[in-house]
Amino acid sequence: MKTLQHAWQRARRRRAAITLLLGLPWALAATALALRLSGFDIACVVATVSLLACAAFATARGRQLDRQWLQRQLDGSGTSEDSADLLFADATTLNPLQQRQRAHVLATLEQAMPELRPRWPHLTVVLCCIGGLAVALLAFGWPRSNPVPAAVHSATTSSVASAGPLRLQSTRLRINAPAYTGQATITQNTLDAKVAADSQLSWSLRFDRAPARAWLQFHDGRRLPLSERDGQWQAQDVARTPVLYRVVSEPALAETRLHRLDVVADRAPSVRVLEPTASLVLGTPGQRQWALRFEASDDYGVAAQATLSITTTQGSGENITFVKRSVTLAGSGEATARHFAHTLDLAALGAQPGNDVIAQLEVRDNHAPTPQTGRSSSVILRLPSAEVALGAELEGRIKKTLPAYFRSQRQIIIDAEALIRQRRTLAAEDFVKRSDAIGVDQRILRLRYGQFLGEESEGAPKPPPTSDLPTSDTPAADDHDHDDDHDHDADAGTHDAHGHDHGGKPANADTSPVFGSATDVLSEYGHTHDHAEAATLLDPQTRATLKAALDQMWSAEGELRQGRPEQALPFAYKALAFIKQVQQAERIYLARVGPELPPIDEGRRLGGDRAGLASRELPLAARTPPDPAIVEAWQRLGDDTGAPDLDALATWQQRNTAYLPDALDLAAAIEQLRIEPGCRDCRQRLRAQLWRALQRPLPQAMRRSAADAMGQRYLDALETQP
Repeated sequence: MKTLQHAWQRARRRRAAITLLLGLPWALAATALALRLSGFDIACVVATVSLLACAAFATARGRQLDRQWLQRQLDGSGTSEDSADLLFADATTLNPLQQRQRAHVLATLEQAMPELRPRWPHLTVVLCCIGGLAVALLAFGWPRSNPVPAAVHSATTSSVASAGPLRLQSTRLRINAPAYTGQATITQNTLDAKVAADSQLSWSLRFDRAPARAWLQFHDGRRLPLSERDGQWQAQDVARTPVLYRVVSEPALAETRLHRLDVVADRAPSVRVLEPTASLVLGTPGQRQWALRFEASDDYGVAAQATLSITTTQGSGENITFVKRSVTLAGSGEATARHFAHTLDLAALGAQPGNDVIAQLEVRDNHAPTPQTGRSSSVILRLPSAEVALGAELEGRIKKTLPAYFRSQRQIIIDAEALIRQRRTLAAEDFVKRSDAIGVDQRILRLRYGQFLGEESEGAPKPPPTSDLPTSDTPAADDHDHDDDHDHDADAGTHDAHGHDHGGKPANADTSPVFGSATDVLSEYGHTHDHAEAATLLDPQTRATLKAALDQMWSAEGELRQGRPEQALPFAYKALAFIKQVQQAERIYLARVGPELPPIDEGRRLGGDRAGLASRELPLAARTPPDPAIVEAWQRLGDDTGAPDLDALATWQQRNTAYLPDALDLAAAIEQLRIEPGCRDCRQRLRAQLWRALQRPLPQAMRRSAADAMGQRYLDALETQP
């Protein structure tokens, strides 16, 4: 039975194909005649209707080969033994004899199926093709009109010109977008369009009669000539900027209207960070991986691959180094919205506790010839150091050793090197003064570092030796300048900031105080100061390194103060090296103390003293006044008798395109009034557009209302008060 069904369907398809082949040449002939006589638009309609008619007629002809036709074909061939009706009857309603006959017929058909398909009418198909092609060739090749003698050509032209204005019969605009946009070629009958940047535009216009010449006039003054080809006036251009244009011909068109061509520029791709949700992420102790996810979107499509930039910071202070790497990622999802995911292996990156890992994704779109790039915001993973993790559970405030002074020594070196380079351009006296100023900076820096070793002041009284210590409170030593002797650095830690003596050392003591040791200082002088500067607790190695740095600073200071920066540089570099070692010192813990605010001067409160008060008047920024010509044009448009200078308005519009709210609307209003000078609605439309283009005046302060009788008496009483 399946063999019979397949043979039947093949016969119906053959019948439909024959009908379609016989009808297509005549559909082509009808389309050619419509194109020659009525233009492209009518030809498209005729072609569509003809093809639909051919398809419908072929389908109907194929369906005519129904079951009755199939029974007649089988019975006529003798294969079914006049029992073809048994093949389509219900087997349950047949008697045993009929069922046996039905099985016999099916077996016969399986062995020898008769040919049911109709024969190809080769001669008829050939004749139809020849006839259709002949009609089409005659439609295109038949001359339009009889040749006109050259003598009467000018007279004919003048008569055509006097016949009246031209009219557009058909318009067609073909838009071929750039390949990277993925947009299909569009053909439309309207001349207004919104296209992608760099699209290829092709115009094809047909007039009711041939004009002498025609062109496209753009609002910026540019002209695009139209060339005639087979009755079609054509032109090509590339869309780069939004424009307004109209069709112009000689003789003039009966109806001229503006057409708007909007150009959509390709935007750069945008990248959004999906994971992590915050730009700064604090890592957890022992973290080994960091998951990143991004989403990149673009109007026409994002490239399948992107670059993930990874920067690892190592060290702290002046020892920070940056290690940069790049990883190529493959995106997933649609071209306009791709997703990129990557998991960073922190161990492979060399990230250690206390380091930062910075990631940023860069994507490209499919713009040709130069792709546009887009970057995501940077996301930072901050791995906590062991000290931070330990100090998070302790009370009090944690402060790093030497937090604010690491870059000062390097700046002194930079200033000294710059001064050496300027030696030839400076007078000897100025050179010494600048070197001395750098030495003063070195001295201040040395004193700041000295505070961490217990040096509270410079030039304070020095405690006397224990063997000669008097019993009175009279100081045993005079003030002296710390700059005079290098050895005084070691003694500065034993000076008391208050300039008083706290007692002597026992006579039987055999050991001298250890420099900077908090316990020895307490045992030597009997008390300590309860503030953070005296509570520095450094390990012995760090204290020795810092002491060596202070020694080098002292030597550098002495050379700088004497005007010899070249001799000071070696000591300054050694001091910087020691400071870098101090950076690795352990953290110190300070007591929780409140801020020390300056006391309030009660004598200045409500005293009326205006010394030091400056005027609070803000400077007013000058605002460019509106162009008087534009204001005059706006006023003339309000007067029905006034005629503004449209050429000047068009020039001003082109010059201020970037600042206008909608430059094309203003240009359209100008061009429409140029086309229809007497149009009142066009004048009002242009006036409204100019009002939007004018700059708004700045808001002014409202004047205070005049005082009433009671208020005036109060003001007069204030004036008369002594």
